[in-house]
Amino acid sequence: MRILAAMSGGVDSAVAAARAVDEGHDVVGVHLALSRAGGTLRTGSRGCCTIEDAMDARRAADRLGIPFYVWDFSERFREDVIDDFVAEYQAGRTPNPCMRCNEKIKFAALLERALELGFDAVCTGHYATLIDGPGGRELHRASDEAKDQSYVLGVLTAEQLAHTYFPLGSTPSKAVVRAEAAARGLTVAQKPDSHDICFIPDGDTRGWLAEKVGAEQGQIVDRDGSVVGTHAGAHAYTVGQRRGLQLGVPAADGKPRFVLEVRPISNTVVVGPKEALATAEISGARSTWAGRVPAEPVFACHVQIRAHAEPVPARAVVADGTVTVTPEAPFDGVAPGQTAVLYDGTRVIGQFTIDHTVSAVPVSA
Repeated sequence: MRILAAMSGGVDSAVAAARAVDEGHDVVGVHLALSRAGGTLRTGSRGCCTIEDAMDARRAADRLGIPFYVWDFSERFREDVIDDFVAEYQAGRTPNPCMRCNEKIKFAALLERALELGFDAVCTGHYATLIDGPGGRELHRASDEAKDQSYVLGVLTAEQLAHTYFPLGSTPSKAVVRAEAAARGLTVAQKPDSHDICFIPDGDTRGWLAEKVGAEQGQIVDRDGSVVGTHAGAHAYTVGQRRGLQLGVPAADGKPRFVLEVRPISNTVVVGPKEALATAEISGARSTWAGRVPAEPVFACHVQIRAHAEPVPARAVVADGTVTVTPEAPFDGVAPGQTAVLYDGTRVIGQFTIDHTVSAVPVSA
């Protein structure tokens, strides 16, 4: 196949490209410039898409003997990922920029251009497995559960999966990838993984958002509406948060309180006891299916609501374009804006963005 290898400058994408070359494919490397003013150097695992990353990707491509290009996707990235991130926080939601990047950039904008140029597939260093099943290509978890990235790939559609290539899916561990990179003479063999939001390299999400949306003082209220404190900007809070709450009125039982809800219209943050974070039902309308669509509108599945959360047995109902999920045991601290990915064993069924949650604990409890 003619394969376009997305090379971030990290060890995973470099080894993925190397394996594609070993398998005899016609491989071309490309690094995506996602910032018009990218930093020169990374700081450990903070950020990505720096000039240093681009140079690391180029050195890896040179070592593999493949053509290499840098494509400017900064405008698309700003519109589809950064602006979306800000808008979601302004709406009192908790977005996942990695999901949006996979959905809008790596497997939409990049894949579209790759197909236009005659490539058969886009190759990345994601840890996930593709299997050609009876109903078409299926997306499954990686062999290494600790590195599995099928959750953040849950936004991929059947059409996108048909032109995707994940060489690392069956790799037993990240240590194997690093050892392979060292054996191949790739200088990125021991480069730290990037863990932070790439466009907020200093890790100060609260400060970054304050610059973008401003900070307006508002009230922090208990579940019954009683004012218990003030805040300097509702955008700085997310469901489940405990630290950073400036509460002037202690709880009657003396126990800590957690953020239960963010109401952007009234600029109010709602807090309550930890048990009130239990969520009995979630639903959302922005759904996609990774391969075949469920044959029945009601089906059993496992649901994962965060990248590293444990999957929970649940019942899903699809009706009028909305997916509603009821877990066997309540979820803990779910926020609108998060992504729920549905699984059948190791296979990804699909995903939806959570718009509405139902607490398992009544307000009077």
